[in-house]
Amino acid sequence: MKQSFKEFPIFKTLGIMFSWKMAVMFFFGFSSGFPFYIIKDVLKLWMTDAGVDITTIGLFALVGMPYTIKFIWSPMMDGFVPPFLGRRRGWILMAQTGLMVTIAALGQCDPEQSLWWIAVFALCLNFFGASQDIALDAFRREYLTSQELGFGTGVWMNAWRLGTFVSVGLSVLADFDFTWQTIFFMLTAVMGIGIVTTLLVPEPKVDDPPPVTLRQAVVEPFVEFFQRDRALLILLFILLYKIGDNMAGTMTIPYIMAMGFSKSQYFVIVKGIGMFGLFAGVLVGGSIMIRLGIAKSLYAFGLLQAISTAFFAVLNIADHGSPFWPAYSQYLLGAVVGFEFFSTGLGQAAYATYMAIQTSKRFTATQYALLTSLMGVPGVFAASMTGYMSKFLGWNLFYMFCSLIALPGLLLLFMVAPWNTSNEALEEGR
Repeated sequence: MKQSFKEFPIFKTLGIMFSWKMAVMFFFGFSSGFPFYIIKDVLKLWMTDAGVDITTIGLFALVGMPYTIKFIWSPMMDGFVPPFLGRRRGWILMAQTGLMVTIAALGQCDPEQSLWWIAVFALCLNFFGASQDIALDAFRREYLTSQELGFGTGVWMNAWRLGTFVSVGLSVLADFDFTWQTIFFMLTAVMGIGIVTTLLVPEPKVDDPPPVTLRQAVVEPFVEFFQRDRALLILLFILLYKIGDNMAGTMTIPYIMAMGFSKSQYFVIVKGIGMFGLFAGVLVGGSIMIRLGIAKSLYAFGLLQAISTAFFAVLNIADHGSPFWPAYSQYLLGAVVGFEFFSTGLGQAAYATYMAIQTSKRFTATQYALLTSLMGVPGVFAASMTGYMSKFLGWNLFYMFCSLIALPGLLLLFMVAPWNTSNEALEEGR
């Protein structure tokens, strides 16, 4: 029996990459990232422009708390089905509507006279943003098949970053005589992209019934997860897989400054070449996962992450007094940064996909919110010690340590995702 051309691997891969589902991932990823930096950066720029005291601006970091504790109300979003659009789309639409209202309300305030109201609206905005993320993450897990999840996550992550760039980029209009009220009106209008997408896409089909009692919504997600044979190993793997990468990233700015590069060189090379490498890594990683599978990708990308971290020491090993350094140091920095960010992007795509596939579709919102909260722990605690470590060990040993500390996470892969494990087997083995 002849094989249809659509059944050849290359056409299957292209079919996934250019499907309508990937367009949905792009628009939803954009909608997820867009509100995140409105409070993180845009609000700070607005308050700085208005002459608000820097200590007050610093205190506004506290309104970001909803993103850290979003797992607290995620069970409600698993258990309660809104009376319109379905379990996922209903919650997404409510969160997006809340975002539009609070962004618009925030823009009507005056930083010189209404700081308390700004704080209230900023907290509400982050609450709705975190709620949107809970529902969107669950939607992505349930909407995509295990074969589509890797590339879909890559598209999502790049669109997320694009959303953050657009929200911050609109604030630049303040330098061109646009009022902040006008800018916030524009920010409100951009959120309409997410609402249109929500109204156009179908609700994901899930065979498992949603939880209907408080116990089922709050307790059973934990019970279901910890009843698995390798539950603690999976949690340990999530903690360790990117710990070295996170630790090294914390010291990127001090290290590059210590190597004699200027702030403008840092911005152009790291924020330019680095971000391009990260975008490419996430997208290429997602493409590779279609063919290679999640398990094999985790091995390959994790190893590349460790190697690229060690390569940062090259900048310190190079002779800064030789004619080579002033002539080629920027090219060397670009190569090291590009390789490291590209490898980070590869690892992020596989890592996020693995976490998604470890969730039960009955409790997607709750379990994914928990896993992503856990993912941030190394970035807070281990990374907080990197200043002392780099000072005590020196730059070369510090980066070698960050590279080697990735090995425990890679070794855990032999137990949580053996080399030849298929995507379907990973999903069924939860």
